[in-house]
Amino acid sequence: MNNFDSNKRRDFLKASAILAGGAVLSSLPLAGAYAAGKGTIKIALVGCGGRGTGAAFQALATKHDLKLVAMADAFQDRLDESYKSLFGKFGKAKVNVPEGKRFVGFDGYKKAIAEADVVLLATPPGFRPIHFEEAIKQNKHVFMEKPVATDSPGIRQVLATAEEAKKKKLNVVVGLQRRYQNNYRETIKRIEDGAIGDVVSGQVYWNSGGVWVRPRQANQTEMEYQMRNWYYFNWLCGDHITEQHVHNIDVANWVKNGYPVSAQGTGSRYQRTGKEYGEIFDNHTVEFIYADGSVIQSQCRHYEGTDNRVDESFQGTKGKVYLSANNDGKLWDYKGNSLYDHPGKNDPNPYQTEHDELFAAIEAGQYKFADAERSAMSTMTSLLGRYATYSGHEIKWDEALNSNVSLMPEAYTWDTKPKILPNADGFYPVAMPGKTKVI
Repeated sequence: MNNFDSNKRRDFLKASAILAGGAVLSSLPLAGAYAAGKGTIKIALVGCGGRGTGAAFQALATKHDLKLVAMADAFQDRLDESYKSLFGKFGKAKVNVPEGKRFVGFDGYKKAIAEADVVLLATPPGFRPIHFEEAIKQNKHVFMEKPVATDSPGIRQVLATAEEAKKKKLNVVVGLQRRYQNNYRETIKRIEDGAIGDVVSGQVYWNSGGVWVRPRQANQTEMEYQMRNWYYFNWLCGDHITEQHVHNIDVANWVKNGYPVSAQGTGSRYQRTGKEYGEIFDNHTVEFIYADGSVIQSQCRHYEGTDNRVDESFQGTKGKVYLSANNDGKLWDYKGNSLYDHPGKNDPNPYQTEHDELFAAIEAGQYKFADAERSAMSTMTSLLGRYATYSGHEIKWDEALNSNVSLMPEAYTWDTKPKILPNADGFYPVAMPGKTKVI
């Protein structure tokens, strides 16, 4: 995977188009993996923060015979809070995690994975490649949150592991939940059937006021501070263009049925400039250029006091489309006639649908392969955008994907120094377009 060239990329796109149709049936489950009719499906939660706890809630709320049997987190308090919440909701019938199966520390994930049939991976995204690799190595089905990496070596690692998951016929579902949301599925199906012709342009947005800040505490090591405040460090988060905006970027790739060949754009720190915001930008605007010459305009920002916008629009040769997480799915022709207006009032929660479909497939002995690959490629698209805004240069897809610049620390201990450190005043180095080298 060290030379993921254009031919490999084209082969991947062809494979993705075939796989995107849904589950592939198999009657030969891998030895050691959960087999249809085996009984209670044992799950482990790796990453016990808010999203991980939410994923466990959704898994346990399915109609299937599931039991949470192991948990792992770097922090004791996060694990304890998660366990208390889950046990309070579901009781011992579905949450049976004795203290000996609650693993704390950087290496606890290996022990938790070993206890389960299915693993929920929801740590900060920088850890996703190594956790995913371990889960597939141990022959486990996987639900993992987006994004799936924070640098190009991590993307290549996820793509290689996805190939192993495919060979082993292990289910992998990724939390890009718009892929499981009815208004997106139904509207994009009509785009794929030609309702608006060829898609020639588009605009995707995640503009909001930003997220939480966790102040530095006395006696924290630098590693602990960055782990607690993970959203503001690229090795852990990838910047908000990756951690949040990957949802909208994934929709663009879905609508285009492909991935960009290059990107150029601009970004900066304008409003969120304090030391508590680590190294990330608070705004990115990117033009993603696809192989057919079409351009998708991407915009994301964290500005307080400004208009929020999280949605996607696209223009085709015969009409246009508007989509949003609020169950909107609208198609018009250029005379203003409605081609489709999704009736989304009673649509199911897509976060729940992800788990309903995953565990239904596992229980029935069916297997899905496409999520890990396409999620890695959409995460890579977001990284391409970050490389463009940080550098101020147009960045080509192949050079970005083949970059060997790793953001990850040399080891995972509380005393290890991350690669990005503060200066004497507590400020972290921030990318300077025109000067910063990213690949």
